[in-house]
Amino acid sequence: MISVDDVKKHFGPIVAVDGLTFEVNRGEVVGFLGPNGAGKTTTMRMLTGTLQPDEGVVRFDGVPISDDLTGAKRRVGYLPEANPLYDDMIVSEYLTYVAELHGLSGPKMRSGTSDAVQETSIEAVFYRPIGELSKGYRQRVGMAAAILHRPEVLVLDEPTEGLDPNQRVDIRRLVVELGRERTILLSTHVMQEVEATCGRLLILNRGRMAAEGSVQDLLARGTGAVQYVVEVEGEGAAAALAVLPGVSEHRSEETEGRVRVHLEGSGEEELRPAIFSLAKERGWTLWELHRERVSLEQIFQDLTREGENGQEDFR
Repeated sequence: MISVDDVKKHFGPIVAVDGLTFEVNRGEVVGFLGPNGAGKTTTMRMLTGTLQPDEGVVRFDGVPISDDLTGAKRRVGYLPEANPLYDDMIVSEYLTYVAELHGLSGPKMRSGTSDAVQETSIEAVFYRPIGELSKGYRQRVGMAAAILHRPEVLVLDEPTEGLDPNQRVDIRRLVVELGRERTILLSTHVMQEVEATCGRLLILNRGRMAAEGSVQDLLARGTGAVQYVVEVEGEGAAAALAVLPGVSEHRSEETEGRVRVHLEGSGEEELRPAIFSLAKERGWTLWELHRERVSLEQIFQDLTREGENGQEDFR
């Protein structure tokens, strides 16, 4: 549904987006990740038609959005990181105002507003001033404004920024629900949100695509040392585990008469069978043995660490 083909965007001498190419299929919920200055927000603004690329093409259904920019904008709902609400307006007034900006009136305005209010569960605050709302409800009002014209594509830039843990969970659930009928592009720094809501990830670094794929694909591609945790009761356990073939580093700590050993594997060889055999041979009591999964946060850091060079943040 969305295709970005070799798109570039400069701000003076700064290259914010540098030859970016990717596609988003209809009905996908795609996570858009990257450190500050990676070009996420700039790319999102080009997808919404707010900015025009210096080079390259953004297409909806194979048609460049520059061919009909107004028509392309009608197909997109956008919730920017700085949620642009008017605190002195009542929620109902604000949504009416947004509907009018989208050219809606009469039955279309009423049905679009009603559906948006129901989908975002803001009935309880519909007649309250926006300035009195909690941050969670403010985000919901912003989402209602983004979807009341029934867009096919929903672009969300840091929708849970500044929310407490309970509010974050509520917004994640809302994103999942909204994604049942729309294509969603979600920018966030919170890895739990990505794993809970997104079917596929696009990771940007310094304006370029660093990696893309499902969460499972990216975790499977993760590189680096493998970590093992062993909790065992037995004489000389820590020293014996440290010299197992394939162990590159280790550290241990005493706990309740047992020893807890953290091992780092130096290669691809699986160490758990060797650890189990050693425990059986020495007569140790094995309380715990597991291999720690590479986290999405570790993958993100590995892919984007090279970009931490003090580049000015143009998002």
